[in-house]
Amino acid sequence: MPANLTPDYHKAEEWYRSASTNEEKILALEEMLAVMPKHKGTEHLQADLKRKLSQLKDAATQPKKGGKHVDVFHVPPTGAGQVVLLGTPNSGKSAILAALTNAKVNVADFPFATHAPVPGMVKYEDVQIQLVDMPPITADYIAPGQVGTYRNCDLIAIVVDLSQDVEEQLLILLDFLETRKLLAGAETPAVDDQACPEQGRGGNVLGRKVFCLCTKADIAADGALELAKESCDHPLEFVTISTETGEGLDAFRKYLFDALEIIRVYAKPPGKPADMNDPFTLPAGATVHDLARTIHRELAEKLKSAKCWGTGVYDGQNVQLTHVLHDRDIVELHFG
Repeated sequence: MPANLTPDYHKAEEWYRSASTNEEKILALEEMLAVMPKHKGTEHLQADLKRKLSQLKDAATQPKKGGKHVDVFHVPPTGAGQVVLLGTPNSGKSAILAALTNAKVNVADFPFATHAPVPGMVKYEDVQIQLVDMPPITADYIAPGQVGTYRNCDLIAIVVDLSQDVEEQLLILLDFLETRKLLAGAETPAVDDQACPEQGRGGNVLGRKVFCLCTKADIAADGALELAKESCDHPLEFVTISTETGEGLDAFRKYLFDALEIIRVYAKPPGKPADMNDPFTLPAGATVHDLARTIHRELAEKLKSAKCWGTGVYDGQNVQLTHVLHDRDIVELHFG
């Protein structure tokens, strides 16, 4: 029986053959299995791919001989969320990090000044958000292993220099995202068991949420932003800033908080004031019990009751453990 492999499968197969790291090969193999037609004619191929996938995953867990291998592109997430910058040479990525964080970055007028990820912390009100500068990409070069940083982050910011050729930049950046299946919501057969179109989920389960961050707004030609929007064939949101004048930086901080879809919750020990300086950050829609698990997973099983101050409740109201929390709620937990 013929396999009748689809164009999406062949694209994933090409990705696998060009992959330079085991992590990227694993992702490509998972994509090949996801888009492959499931019938008798592909049973042997499915088994072969699963065997290769298993071998690669086993190899990834084995210590390398001759010393410990260090993946320079592995950036441990900290703060309320991890946002990673993606841009072509001299698009202004390092200047963004320098303007918003205390990270030590090399802001230079020559390309490829950044050779490895550089993380920094952006403060929005009382929340810290991790922002990561990355080596630039071109149509011909992407650093081996770089895709893994984008695969593991919460949010990808496409950085476009409005003072340069925006069409060419977007062509390169979107092609990178599309060929690596990094665009959440992009049209692709790669769906998993959790995909649920009725609730807005589904599509590319390997992807991440992406937006377009337009830099150098102070020196951009008239109509550059409109041209960038017209050149983007995906429904991305556009944020415009200038690191030279500071235009848009405060709005950008707020955008990051909103785009991460998180809430702040303040814990109040019984009989004491709430700690309003160090909130817990939770996904929007989190419950009282989710908060307890965030504070202490084992202790959460002993949670008996809770009181809440904030949205939709009166001060100190007793609430169910399934009560959905809102941004800036204060919660007092009682354990048995």
